[in-house]
Amino acid sequence: MTCPRYIPHNAGICKKCWDVKTEAERELLEELNVLKAKSDFLHLSSINHENNSKSFTDVVLIASDAEAVTPPIHAHKIVLVSRSPVFKAMLENEMEESHRSIIKINEVSYEVLQNFVNYLYTAEAIVDEQMACDLLIMSEKYQVAYLKRQCEKFLASKLSLEKYLKFYVLAHQHNAKHLLDAALTKIITNMDMVTKREEYKELVKSDPHLVLNIHETYFSLYVAETSTRSTV
Repeated sequence: MTCPRYIPHNAGICKKCWDVKTEAERELLEELNVLKAKSDFLHLSSINHENNSKSFTDVVLIASDAEAVTPPIHAHKIVLVSRSPVFKAMLENEMEESHRSIIKINEVSYEVLQNFVNYLYTAEAIVDEQMACDLLIMSEKYQVAYLKRQCEKFLASKLSLEKYLKFYVLAHQHNAKHLLDAALTKIITNMDMVTKREEYKELVKSDPHLVLNIHETYFSLYVAETSTRSTV
């Protein structure tokens, strides 16, 4: 035998091989979950395109960027209402947008809106850190949960010392729990360095309640660790 450490209930499989096997299974399961979520997002099972073709005709979205006049972005109502509960409410109820077939999106650039609309059709987007932040905000506003999860996951992978507080504040403002937890974990782990940074001092002035939340979490974990050590 090349490896003496075997799993008792799996004769012939050593511990090292078992660990590799289970890790591969976890990665495969995660990939399958991502594909399923994407498939569910793109599926239009609740809407019959033919039956609704007269009700849901073309619609125009306009980015109301205060700094520039932007061209309209053409879309289909059936896609918007199937992806976003907010668009669904706008276009199915007696709101101005449903009559005029024009939706003005405030405080967003043309590039962000174009990327957002493209995502509603394809579940894919051209993303850098700033675009991910902007799309997270839009996905929260228009309740596009799948896009929001993707943005959170992307931003969590980009966490670094200079971004811990920035992403923590962003996550707190837009109910992004996955990103919030990831950023908070990094902040607490590197508390000494974080509290010396200029952005921390600015946050103390601008949002002391948020800083208090950080310290409460930090001290609760400290107390829990101390208690655990004392019982050992």
